[in-house]
Amino acid sequence: MTIVPITSPDLDAAEVSWFSALCSDDYQFLGVPDGALRSSWEHCSAIVKEAESQGFRNILCPSSYQVGQDTLSFVAGCAPITEKINMLAAVRCGEMQPIMLARTLATLDHMLKGRLTVNIISSDFPGEKADSAYRYQRSREVVEILKQAWTQDEITYKGEVYTFEGLTTDPAKPYQQNGGPLLYFGGYSPAALDLCAQHCDVYLMWPETKDDLAGRMKAVHERAAEYGRTLDYGLRVHVIVRDTEAEAREYAQYIVSKLDDEQGRAIRERALDSGSLGVSHQAKNRELADMEGFIEPHLWTGVGRARSGCGAALVGSTDQVLSELENYQKMGIRAFILSGYPHIDECRHFGSRVLPQMKTCSLPEAYGRVPKETPMTPLGAGVRR
Repeated sequence: MTIVPITSPDLDAAEVSWFSALCSDDYQFLGVPDGALRSSWEHCSAIVKEAESQGFRNILCPSSYQVGQDTLSFVAGCAPITEKINMLAAVRCGEMQPIMLARTLATLDHMLKGRLTVNIISSDFPGEKADSAYRYQRSREVVEILKQAWTQDEITYKGEVYTFEGLTTDPAKPYQQNGGPLLYFGGYSPAALDLCAQHCDVYLMWPETKDDLAGRMKAVHERAAEYGRTLDYGLRVHVIVRDTEAEAREYAQYIVSKLDDEQGRAIRERALDSGSLGVSHQAKNRELADMEGFIEPHLWTGVGRARSGCGAALVGSTDQVLSELENYQKMGIRAFILSGYPHIDECRHFGSRVLPQMKTCSLPEAYGRVPKETPMTPLGAGVRR
């Protein structure tokens, strides 16, 4: 596996992020709805506040049309109840007229005092079955318009989807300097890789074998080099960490112990990205896994039986999970978006066991978008236990 150069300068720390279950994705037993864990402002904002208290540096706020909370409204609501954690807002390109989107995101960035990051999504809308090339072209144009709005006094743009002539951008400038909020992006098609390579900052991947991840990073790195750019890389993965490997594996089996496979299939298929190339790779992981669902010694694919998208978890003791994350960092991965079930409980397990031993940072600070702080090094960092 090749270590890939990264954009963020002199970065020996990782951005370790958590996940707020806006899209009705919180369970004690996967696939079994639990009213106490239902997607609501109260529950999802409690996840955000817990993640901040544990020391996570960012939190993914996902987007769905069929279930859960509205992402941008939720992020706005979190501005006055948080102080340090960044908010990674998922934005489906084309859902909002792009100049209005630029203004909305700039406003959120000011509300958060530069703590906004943006996850660019290119999936279909309800009732839409658009060609992949069109969806990524639409996303490309949205991103290019966002960048004009955030860096120029006027927008003039002629594309296949959007055309604007001489529109003022005042007052759409974000709080963050040098280009505005960082753009996180995930996708597997050639059009997706090209868009990310040219315009985005962090290429996000779902869990696969390390060899497969390294191959994806290499392909994106080579494409970015054609544009004279280098990127950071991120991994979205679930975690189950306990004092011992046996306890962690036992808990993994516990959370799927009531899962009906037909119910799991229904949950997967309700997602608008259920037919995407990335989701198909997650399904392939499950097919290649051993009898207990492991595709690598600590990478368990059982989560994917009951959710679309990210479908595997790092499972092990504190030292084992920490070692896995260190191995990913050696590959060039500098952003981790983690989650677990239930989300608040697993946030505390990881936050108390693994996070204190990691040197963490905020990528917007590393990029110079906001004043750079000293990377957080919690008590005991670097001390393996």
